[in-house]
Order: sequence, then C-alpha cells, then structure tokens
Amino acid sequence: MTHRFIPNTDADRAAMLQTIGVASAKDLFADVPQDALYPKIKLPSALSELDLMRELQTMSARNANVNERACFLGAGAYNHFIPATIPHLVFRSEFYTAYTPYQAEISQGTLQTIFEYQSMICALTGMDAANASHYDGATAAAEAAILAINQLPGRNKILVCPTLHPEYRATIRTYLAGHDIEIVGDEDTSATFEQMVDKHLDDRTACVIVANPDFLGRVRDLKPYADRVHAAGALFVVSAYPISLGLYQAPGNYGADVVVGEGQSLGNPIAFGGPYLGIFATKEKFLRRMAGRLVGQATDTKGRRGFTLTLQAREQHIRREKATSNICTNQALCALAACVYLSTLGKSGLRQVAELCYHKAHYAANKINRLVGYRVNMKQEFFNEFVVECPRPVAEINAALRERGIIGGYDLSKDYPHLGNAMLVAVTEMNTREQIDAFAKALGEEIRRRKKG
Repeated sequence: MTHRFIPNTDADRAAMLQTIGVASAKDLFADVPQDALYPKIKLPSALSELDLMRELQTMSARNANVNERACFLGAGAYNHFIPATIPHLVFRSEFYTAYTPYQAEISQGTLQTIFEYQSMICALTGMDAANASHYDGATAAAEAAILAINQLPGRNKILVCPTLHPEYRATIRTYLAGHDIEIVGDEDTSATFEQMVDKHLDDRTACVIVANPDFLGRVRDLKPYADRVHAAGALFVVSAYPISLGLYQAPGNYGADVVVGEGQSLGNPIAFGGPYLGIFATKEKFLRRMAGRLVGQATDTKGRRGFTLTLQAREQHIRREKATSNICTNQALCALAACVYLSTLGKSGLRQVAELCYHKAHYAANKINRLVGYRVNMKQEFFNEFVVECPRPVAEINAALRERGIIGGYDLSKDYPHLGNAMLVAVTEMNTREQIDAFAKALGEEIRRRKKG
C-alpha cells in the first residue's frame, strides 16, 4: 500500500515551504500575472435543471455524431458495434466506482476481470504475458521503447516506422526527450518501412517499432523483417489493430517481441477521443521489464484459487526512480469493456466482425476507384482502411460531405504531405451497403458539380 504525505499542521506546511525555498504559499504564484491569478469571470444567470438540459441537448445536436451520420473516419479511433452486455456490466457500481486494487484480498472481482483481460490479450496477440493496460495506444508504444532500452543496455537508438500513427511517434519522442536516445526513421514520412530498416538498422538499435496494419491501412508480411531485426540483436515491436487480429496472423507468430495497440475498438465508444485503452503484451523473458499493473493467479493456504498484483517491485510507487516506468496504473474500466467484448463475441464472432470490415472496405474501395478523378491502389493489401487520391483538397470534399450528412475520411495532407490530396477512408461493420453507395455517389457528384460550376 502506498502512503502519501499530507501536511496537516502549520509546522508541516512551513517545513515544506522552507524545503522548496519560499516564505509563503503566496510566493508560489509570484510569476502569475495578477489579472490571470484572480480573473473576473462573467457568468450567465442561473438556469433550472430543465432549462440547462435543454441547452446542453441543443449544443450536443450540433455535433456530427456517428449515431446519426454515416462515418468513414478512422485513423486510430473506430466506430464499431458495442454489444448491450458491455454497458450492462461495465456500469455496475462494483466496477464503475472502483479505483485500484492495492488490497488484493478484498479486490478479487476486479483482479479476476483484469486477469481474464490479460489472458485474452495474450491469446489475441500470440504473446506470453500482458499487463492490465496503459492509457492508450500511444503510451503503450512509448513504454515498449523504454522496455527495449532497459532490456538492451548500451543500445541507444530506436527505429520508428514513418507510417506508425503520428500521435504514437510524437508520444515516443516526448517520453524519451532528455535522454541520450536517438530516434530515427520517422523524419522522412515519404520513406517506406523497408527503406527505413535498410538505412538505419545497426548494432546500436534497441528496437524497431512498426504498425501492421500501418497508419495508411496497409498490411504486409513482416516475418522477414522480424528475422533481420533479431539478427541485429534488437527487439521487434508491432503496433496492431486488435479487430484485424480476428482475421490476420497474431504478431507473436511472425516474430514480435512486444505487441502494443489501441484497444478502443474492443467495446469502447469513440467518446470524443477518450478515455481509451493501451494494449501491451510481451514475451515471458521480458516480463520483469514490462511497465504497468500485472495481475497473477495463485492459491491460498487452503488451495483455493485467488488473484493478486504480482511483481510490484518493478513499479514506481515502490522502486521510485529505479522503476521500469513512472506509470503504475491502468485503464481498468476500459479493459473490462474489452474483456466483456471479447467474451461476448468469442473467437468466431471476432473473426466475423473482422471479415465484415475487410469485405465492406474492399467493396467501398472498388466503388471509389471507379470514380473519375479518384484512385485507390487496389494492388496493396489492406484491412479496413485505405488511401484515396482525390482530385481536390480533402478539406473541401469533407465540407461538402458534411452538408450531405456524411462524415468523410481523414485528411492526410498534414501528416503525409507527399501524398498530395489524399484521404484515409475507414470502413467498419457499422457501415451499410447503402451508406457506402451514398458515400461514393456523393464523391462523384461533388466533382461533377464543381466541373459544371
């Protein structure tokens, strides 16, 4: 159990102020401008609960939500069906109000759900061990880089694929800022993963981080590259889209040492970008280097099965600066949603969802590729996302789609400017044939309308 010091007396507070070198609590705010320190805020007059709810509903109606519009936007957050079993269980007060199971003897229910989640993630990824989750996929990717550095002392270079999610790449750089770690490979977004490995892999490399499918939706055979990375003495880290693993080979089966990913698609809503679920799984030999919570199964003195937090000596609240990571928490409620989702669907159900995503995406890609002015590379293997080369800026096309009640794809011009006017389109099991047909029709009509204008 972690104990936190709370100053209860004037003497305690005075001692703390003296330690940090200030005379009073007021001095802590000396650098804040007075007009910002105590701003005068003009608040509207009070409303009744009824009027307030009406106003909030009016405001929320302005949002282009996925319940009322066809959505083809993905790029890391996806509109998947959420079975009714998930809110029914996740919002039970025993789970919804629980924080962290430090006292394992009275947290058996929470610990068991985490253990079941870990077990299913291992089965999904082909790994030996999984933790209780991280904040999101980006955090998990950064923790994988730290694991590699800790596991391979003396190696100070991380290779990051340029088509790893841009936010993951930014988070990795933020995590490792201030350390003597060289991060290479992602600077040239026009380079391919193969070119990145050929150019940068050497005996200083601690790990190579790649997404499969990558941010542009492409799926590739990574086994030859896993072998190359291992031959160089480095670790191979794969960021995976968990729904795709219902159809494609588990990363552990083609050589991944660590598998990370965003678990939002496993029963968690898009929810304006969070809270989300960072998946992290690895081989048994790296278990003690793994960051975050880890729940294990044991037996008590009477031989009864029980669950406990295990290997806690790795964690920051015990080891302080010597810990494997400064994160020792998890997204337990989101992980519970993923656990219920995987349990509800089962192996065949997950495969069915993956197949629907795959076939609907390929149906959409074929329809769009036949439109004048648009192009999709149909020779490139993809799962449920694909790049569409557009005849006009994507921002303009998406604005026109919104007028038709359609949420268009992701504009790639900022992250991958070399692609020009390119849109990343995502299709899931939630998109009907009628929605896809309407989307393709709207794209074609918009171009024809512009030509006439």
